[in-house]
Amino acid sequence: MVKQVVAFGDPVLKAEAQEIEKGHKDLETLINDMWETMYSAEGVGIAAPQVGESIRLFVVDGTPFGEDDEVCHGFKRVMINPVIFESSSDHSSMEEGCLSIPGVRESVSRPNEITVEYFNEDWELKEEHLSGIAARIVQHEYDHLDGILITDHITAVKRRLLHGKLRDIGLGKISVAYKMRLPKGKVR
Repeated sequence: MVKQVVAFGDPVLKAEAQEIEKGHKDLETLINDMWETMYSAEGVGIAAPQVGESIRLFVVDGTPFGEDDEVCHGFKRVMINPVIFESSSDHSSMEEGCLSIPGVRESVSRPNEITVEYFNEDWELKEEHLSGIAARIVQHEYDHLDGILITDHITAVKRRLLHGKLRDIGLGKISVAYKMRLPKGKVR
């Protein structure tokens, strides 16, 4: 089932998500719903807080970047309770967007390589060393689990320039091709 994407301004996006226990109620259904929601919105990743669940879970599919970045070819993962425990010192900037902040794209600097440990949907512990766009996608979704948005990576001056656009998103004065849950429970 396609869920509503939580819009900028909703407190769930700024909260630190809770770890999941094995046997979490309806986890398989939630994961399937997240895949459907992400694909419906034409995203490459979506975190549980973006569908209103404050738990440490996200899904990613970097396949659309497969032509530009070989690592992304077939890069489709479910990550439960992920931990990024190693990051390279070299960084690069790239423009990023977010399903919860439609119409806003900002340049974000991130480490080029990371090592992440997580449980997959079968509760198998995995460890992966990622680079390039795959590393960036995982870091973006990981940020959501800690209540960090792309707007937290930009300067205060840029945030002030975006103030009107961010306010409009929170008020539902946006045009998107997917369902959104606005702050205070309103639906768009």
